Amino acid sequence: MQRMSDSGDMSERETFARYREEADATEKKVASEIDPGARALVVAVGTVVLLVSLALPHTGSASGFDVLTFGERADAEAIRVPSVLFVWFALVFGVVASMLALVTRRWFVAWIAAAGSAVSMVFGMFAIWTRQTAPDVTEAGPGLGLVLGWLTIIVLTFHWVRVVWSKTARQLEAEERRRAAAAEAEERGEGGPVLGPPL
Repeated sequence: MQRMSDSGDMSERETFARYREEADATEKKVASEIDPGARALVVAVGTVVLLVSLALPHTGSASGFDVLTFGERADAEAIRVPSVLFVWFALVFGVVASMLALVTRRWFVAWIAAAGSAVSMVFGMFAIWTRQTAPDVTEAGPGLGLVLGWLTIIVLTFHWVRVVWSKTARQLEAEERRRAAAAEAEERGEGGPVLGPPL
């Protein structure tokens, strides 16, 4: 009878261990994903507006696409490094990384989009500033495309930071609850799985 009892305990322990592994795997998967909710629409519209801003005049007759391709118009308008960096960062992080984050719903990709957009926002500020303080008074100031792109990247940065921050806060809270529940179960001597609360 003792052997049967021992084998029953082992079977229960194995089952509990399997449940614990499955729960941990599910928690890791959920923790790596984001749910932007209504912000997804704002980000999607923002990426479209950002693409439109590249087609508009960046400065003078040079559009954002001229700046991207180092075209003749960009040379004629004496485009400076901050403008080039802003346009490239806006395209890579504001458009491409944002769309990837929305499609994949991965927290890490959203974090990259947030960080890259924040850096792009700084480059946009410098791009506008260099066009306003050009040493040659005949040089054109910031165009509609540059200003619109900069304002859009500010909006995208704000929304991505909110998505990433709220996810991080929920992850930390859920992890703390799970640890507390595991410690409590251990004190009671229970060997069952401790399932974390939904994120």
